[in-house]
Amino acid sequence: MSQLSLFSADARPGAVTDLAGLLCGPGQALRFGAGDTARISIVLPDPARADAVATACAAAGVPVTPVRTESGAIALRTAFRRDLVQLAMQWTRGATKAVPPGMQLEGRVLRLWALAAGWPDGRGGYVLALDPHAPETHLPLVAAATRAGIPPARVSRPVGPAAPRIDAALRVSGVQRVRRLVELVGTPPPGLAASQWPRSWGRGAREQA
Repeated sequence: MSQLSLFSADARPGAVTDLAGLLCGPGQALRFGAGDTARISIVLPDPARADAVATACAAAGVPVTPVRTESGAIALRTAFRRDLVQLAMQWTRGATKAVPPGMQLEGRVLRLWALAAGWPDGRGGYVLALDPHAPETHLPLVAAATRAGIPPARVSRPVGPAAPRIDAALRVSGVQRVRRLVELVGTPPPGLAASQWPRSWGRGAREQA
């Protein structure tokens, strides 16, 4: 089996660790009390994604509940669970959100990130929203994406006609990089239009910067 397929979304079944994809975007991890349980939550940039993201989380063995925030946005959150503690510990340094050192951005994590906070940029590329409240995570995620074979550029709004208003994102562009992204994330998840998912360019397409 090639390295590419080893890291693709179809290489293994869903697992709790897939929820790291929410944390790559604007998701948050919170430990409770003595720290023996934890919860993952995310305010969705696009509330229309709620059902599709909930389905993906359930497939990973972690149900989520939709809630409306004070600002009127839609958030998804897990219950406080023991099996989320390790993930929460990996993604925090004290009270600060942090990317695990040397993180390997494998396919199922990347798939959930794209599902919760990814959009085509209208120029053949694809953007993945970052957490605007945790800017210290941005460069480590650039490094993780680069290790995965999809070296991105950091961009700020606007990031494409199909995207909601977001403050920071990674943009993957170029024929080979987008093809690699498609290989990693797999086919469009149920409940998401194919036009919102990464797709390879056709033959003869000109690579863009």
